[in-house]
Amino acid sequence: MPEGRSACDGEAVKTLLNLIWLVFAGLWLALGYVLAGLVCCLLIVTIPFGIASFRIASYALWPFGRTVVDVPTAGAWSTLGNVVWVLVAGVWLAIGHITTAIPLFVSIIGIPLGIANLKMIPVSLMPLGKQIVTTDRAFAAYGV
Repeated sequence: MPEGRSACDGEAVKTLLNLIWLVFAGLWLALGYVLAGLVCCLLIVTIPFGIASFRIASYALWPFGRTVVDVPTAGAWSTLGNVVWVLVAGVWLAIGHITTAIPLFVSIIGIPLGIANLKMIPVSLMPLGKQIVTTDRAFAAYGV
């Protein structure tokens, strides 16, 4: 490690990015996911969609230092559920990410936030069969 740097520097950068993200994008995106989750929980059949939406809301609030990985045991039901999800809520949430990313790209400091926003689109479209883990855990377990 270079002289004068500590292992905590990376954590400080992640925390700073997460705080900036929370103010400019995270809060609004998380509210969208919570709203989608509440709507999904109104019907018994769509509760798994609501749970997935609440899980992604947490990720949308504080994304830096975490990543999305595939669940290896997810089967055909999650694929079918993702098709339904895309039609019902996924498209609207993806549009929210695009709409939020555009103003972030306008400023220099917002470019990493805009990139992070676009990286969240796949999980907003197909949340079932995905798991949100810390980047350290993903690297150790999956080599991601």
